[in-house]
Amino acid sequence: MGRIRERLRRSHLYTFSCLKPQHAKGQNQVQGPGFSRTVFCNQPLLHKKSPFKYRSNAISTTKYNFFTFLPKALFEQFRRVANLYFLLAALLSLTPVSPFSPVSMIAPLVFVVGLSMAKEALEDWRRFLQDMKVNLRKVNVHVGDGVFNYKQWRQIVVGDVLKVEKDQFFPADLLLLSSSYEDGICYVETMNLDGETNLKTKRSLEATLPLDDDGTFKEFTGKIQCEDPNPNLYTFVGNLEYDRQVYPLDPNQILLRDSKLRNTAYVYGVVIFTGHDSKVMMNSTNSPSKRSRIEQKMDYIIYLLFTLLVVISLVSSIGFAVKTKNDMPDMWYLRPDDTEDMYDPDKSAVSGLIHLVTALILYGYLIPISLYVSIEVVKVLQATFINQDIAMYDEETGNTANARTSNLNEELGQVETILSDKTGTLTCNQMDFLKCSIAGTAYGTKSSEVELAAAKQMAEEQDEDLSNFPMHKDSKSSEIELQTVVTSNDRKTAIKGFSFEDTRLMDGNWVKEPNSDVLLMFFRVLAICQTAIPERNEESGSYTYEAESPDEGAFLVAAREFGFEFCKRTQSSVVIREKYTSGHPVEREFKIMNVLEFTSKRKRMSVIVQDEDGQILVLAKGADSIMFERLSKNGRMYEETTTRHLNDYGENGLRTLALCYKKLEEAEYSAWNTEFQKAKTSIGADRDAMLEKVADMLEREFILVGATAVEDKLQTGVPQCIDKLAQAGLKIWVLTGDKMETAINIGFACSLLRQGMKQIIISATSQDALAQDSKETFLLLASHQAVKENILNQITNGLQMVKLEKDPHAAFALIIDGKTLTYALEDDMKQHFLGLAVDCASVICCRVSPRQKALVTRLVKEGTNKTTLAIGDGANDVGMIQEADIGVGISGVEGMQAVMASDFSISQFRFLERLLVVHGHWCYKRIAQMICYFFYKNIAFGLTLFYFEAFTGFSGQAMYDDLYMLSFNVILTSLPVISLGVFEQDVSSDVCLQFPALYQQGSKNLFFDWYRILGWIGNGVYSSLIIFFLNIIIMYDQAFRKGGETADIAIMGSTMFTCIIWTVNGQIALIMSHFTWIQHVLVWGSIAMWYLFLLLYGMASPSYSGNSYKILVEVLAPTPIFWLSTLLVTCVCCLPYFVHISYQRCFNPMDHHIIQEIKYYRKDVEDEHMWTRERSKARQETKIGFTARVDAKIRQLRGRLHKKHSTLALAAHGTMSTS
Repeated sequence: MGRIRERLRRSHLYTFSCLKPQHAKGQNQVQGPGFSRTVFCNQPLLHKKSPFKYRSNAISTTKYNFFTFLPKALFEQFRRVANLYFLLAALLSLTPVSPFSPVSMIAPLVFVVGLSMAKEALEDWRRFLQDMKVNLRKVNVHVGDGVFNYKQWRQIVVGDVLKVEKDQFFPADLLLLSSSYEDGICYVETMNLDGETNLKTKRSLEATLPLDDDGTFKEFTGKIQCEDPNPNLYTFVGNLEYDRQVYPLDPNQILLRDSKLRNTAYVYGVVIFTGHDSKVMMNSTNSPSKRSRIEQKMDYIIYLLFTLLVVISLVSSIGFAVKTKNDMPDMWYLRPDDTEDMYDPDKSAVSGLIHLVTALILYGYLIPISLYVSIEVVKVLQATFINQDIAMYDEETGNTANARTSNLNEELGQVETILSDKTGTLTCNQMDFLKCSIAGTAYGTKSSEVELAAAKQMAEEQDEDLSNFPMHKDSKSSEIELQTVVTSNDRKTAIKGFSFEDTRLMDGNWVKEPNSDVLLMFFRVLAICQTAIPERNEESGSYTYEAESPDEGAFLVAAREFGFEFCKRTQSSVVIREKYTSGHPVEREFKIMNVLEFTSKRKRMSVIVQDEDGQILVLAKGADSIMFERLSKNGRMYEETTTRHLNDYGENGLRTLALCYKKLEEAEYSAWNTEFQKAKTSIGADRDAMLEKVADMLEREFILVGATAVEDKLQTGVPQCIDKLAQAGLKIWVLTGDKMETAINIGFACSLLRQGMKQIIISATSQDALAQDSKETFLLLASHQAVKENILNQITNGLQMVKLEKDPHAAFALIIDGKTLTYALEDDMKQHFLGLAVDCASVICCRVSPRQKALVTRLVKEGTNKTTLAIGDGANDVGMIQEADIGVGISGVEGMQAVMASDFSISQFRFLERLLVVHGHWCYKRIAQMICYFFYKNIAFGLTLFYFEAFTGFSGQAMYDDLYMLSFNVILTSLPVISLGVFEQDVSSDVCLQFPALYQQGSKNLFFDWYRILGWIGNGVYSSLIIFFLNIIIMYDQAFRKGGETADIAIMGSTMFTCIIWTVNGQIALIMSHFTWIQHVLVWGSIAMWYLFLLLYGMASPSYSGNSYKILVEVLAPTPIFWLSTLLVTCVCCLPYFVHISYQRCFNPMDHHIIQEIKYYRKDVEDEHMWTRERSKARQETKIGFTARVDAKIRQLRGRLHKKHSTLALAAHGTMSTS
């Protein structure tokens, strides 16, 4: 069977895209700048030296290499303002005036920077391993004398001749020379380039067809002159000089890197572009360095604190200079007549400058270096929890969620816009035949996924929304029906591509239907109107089909299940095994006369066949909008009912096609075929227009037989996920390489579009231009500027339409294609486009290239200044994944390119809901609260040093022991703050999913705005004042010990430090909403750790402990004033925050406060109505998703009821008037 397939001349199956006329000899398309590439075919040695030496075929997607890692990684680390400050402080610590040893300043900096750089290196190492996996793939390369050997991809050079076999990826951009089919046809899957699953056909030049086996390349040479490397996937201009002739080249002969050879045993090709010169790599972008918005805002807080640091250092140095000038002469015991510059009264200005350095280092605790270490630890632990979340585990693939970088955890909680790929991300790349309409009768009882999800949603909400209506009883019964539908569809589909259920058509029952002759024609159109190749499974005896598109494959599987099995294709015929037409299986042969294939412009396909009785038939399928206008008067019998069914199918997210036929007389066909062959063999630019015109003459006067409804299978849970994300207030854009019709269908399937939503379709091709048959005429009519003005007018009209809309429930959807997007993304127009897009409820961009995906993502990111998330699963999504603030890769069937470029990876789109609404919400609040608290505690601690300075004549003396200060951030307060960042939960994960509007707290940045940041800084200043001055008031001129001794610097410092430890740990206990035993141990254990530290430190030799020798046992512990002052100071410091949160919860509660109270009093269990009411209120008003669709249906139902009641009231009034 395989050999028969190879001998088919596949060009006989095609009309427009594959079969090209012979080009005029010697024609040269290549000239001018931008067309300097010269390729010597089968002579790779000529490309070893300049000027013909081009880039190698090895690729690299890493951020660093061996030479750039150190400088680039250091640059990344010192982009952080705090690190710059600590670098300066570390350098100053080398001077004699430093209050601390150099080691104590340099070691923490090296640790922090080294840890972060090690994490960066590990993440980049993973990218490097993935690159090597690609570079080490092997392919057959001609090594001379007609011999082919396997070489690694990275060893391939321009000019090499390759032999690529079935199901292999192309390692570089190739010129197709020949294939296993004798006319040079091959099939290519471009899923990694444009996301499309349907196969593309490529065809070699006639001149290179004889190069069809290894031996023919022994003497082969040629020269290619073509365009320079560029990112345009769909264009190519060049010439091949071969056998003393010049042949023009076009995209039909180019095989692009990362596309896959399908349905073809092998092809030969010569390498044109390698590595980063290939078109797919030209579409990729460099791995960016991403920083979260919170981290960027931290820089401004550091600036603020650094300003505060400089101010108090200046105050301290000025005070010291004044003190030195005025008081030093009287301090005879300091020997002012014999002193250094620092204490010389005659050089007070120099003294002040020297003291400034001391003060800058001493007050450095205002800017905590340990903050970055703590954040790194917290983020790594948060990422670990994301990775281990069992709710994001995919049983089918065995994959879990994977936080590939921990730098952006908190960004997950601030996303405003999601930009999603379609194929493989929202859908499964699987088409299922689900329903059909034949002779005006709808068949197929199984519900689509859209119907099921809508049924569930309506069943949940009908009680609450329709309970007050007279028809409530009927709605209850319909709810039962909906639930029955849902449960009856839970079983898995047994046959891939066929989910149809209806006993009226199955097992030959269709012959008993009233219009069995129409059904027979419907099934024959399904089985014959296609260009697939059947392959017999020797084990099962059934046939599988290698079709150009999944839709076509689903039609053939459906025809087989209905009893019309396509089992054989020859050069000029197809054979259908009909199971039920004659009472027993019979094979019928249909002669193929012509095939007019499907294109995005034609939106239809026709096959002219002759049956065994000699009757010539035209069998056609296409978009209903195209086919219905081509029906004859007597062919419209079922048009009205079929249209109604098509609308229902479209509303339920199904892809539809209309099926038609007509009979031809022999003479009529002969006359048409003469014209067709004349157009087919013509030479010139008008050839395609002539073919279209002749085809249009035939494709008229059809008879409608029915319509098909195919489900592009959504990934599990996609509609529910989109609905939840919409309720959380996120906007969703779909960027796909698929054609507009497909994208719109999926939009309906996902409820990004719905019936009643007003679609604004922006197109570069005006209706007038569409009417032109000649391409040249169109180009003359629509210059670049004219097209731009046309698009701008459409965008302006769209904006006016949105602004003038008065219905608050009206929703708009913007749909735009890649060609139009090229103009819309130009500098002078992109802001207009963005303005319209932002005002629309949903945006769908179709036929977009990978580069356009990245450009759209950049526009949204920079234009809205909001956090964007891009999600995709293929190599064509890498650009937008890297460009977005957060990139999410789906580890699906399209390889690992998207995953390797991503920041987070998941196995299914549905897990995005939990990643954002649960983990994003948690991580944002945890990091925000943690940072605010960190600044609070360091300000509370650091400012006490300044106050003491002022009290001691700005002497530079620290009131705390050096070891106290070193242990403050490292030991005594580090673990509670880490527990806050890792374990804090304002609400549980289930509540996050039930109340998606909580997510808006992150989008609106409620927990890290300047109001809250300054509030915490103010709280830190207040605490520092209370800790210092209240202790001074208590202990000043006051006996501290039993013997009447007053407190010295050691006692005062230890008491204040104890108050600080109690205050900051008490404060963090007030912040926490969710306590586990871990938090209790870490918070209260940190306080206990301080006393243990003080005990052990005091037991050390006086040469180590100094003034702290046995200070706890002998001095502090026996003294009641120590314990009383600790209690009083702690309570007074924590009182303002306690009052604030009490007032807020009582009089101005936030959403999570209300939920916490409901959960605490178990109202969610005891009062379900209240819980349901709060849930319905806790969602953002949205115009997309199933909830919006259900709300629209309920409004429609209410409108009908209101209209009905009004009519009844008017009728009753009229009756009363008459009587």
